[in-house]
Amino acid sequence: MPLMLDFREHFAKAVALMLTFVLVACATATPYQPNISGQKISGGYSDERLADDRYRVDFAGNFLTSRDRVEGYLLYRAAELTIQNGYDWFMLIDHRTERDRRTYVDRSPRYDPWYGTGYLYWQPHWRYYRGGGWTTWHPHYGRRFWTYDVDVRTVEKFEVHAEIKMGNGPMPEDGQKVFDAKQVMVDLGPTIEWPKS
Repeated sequence: MPLMLDFREHFAKAVALMLTFVLVACATATPYQPNISGQKISGGYSDERLADDRYRVDFAGNFLTSRDRVEGYLLYRAAELTIQNGYDWFMLIDHRTERDRRTYVDRSPRYDPWYGTGYLYWQPHWRYYRGGGWTTWHPHYGRRFWTYDVDVRTVEKFEVHAEIKMGNGPMPEDGQKVFDAKQVMVDLGPTIEWPKS
């Protein structure tokens, strides 16, 4: 009997691991794309013009997109807007990053009996032959039974928001976060993951 229980436990863990790999293979980090509802992969950039030389730029990643990638994509979008509007550089006026972190605890979906209110303290127990004698497993003493396993997952999503001011000519050198738009596009261009058609 213990051999069968060990087999079931290992088999269930192997199946759970395979399902996790399948889900991860199907899921993809947010590529560099506009944030449009209903698209295949959630998240992306959005922007709003505030003045001739100012924009509010946002980038939202899904739960597979790292904070570094979200921050980089925001800078890349800011550089794109700067060049599209005929400016040389941009300054981050207001910049903040939001993190949504959730932890999920799931009980094992395997055997979890309920026998009604008349059997509150009764749970199944087993006797099995092991090492030349009979052994008993009972839920109120000994090691935990395999039905009490839990799966704990922590998921993080990042969104970054910034207001940018664009300009031409020499860049300000007063300690502000100022970026050369063309240089940002050269530096970050190779790291950009575009949506797959």
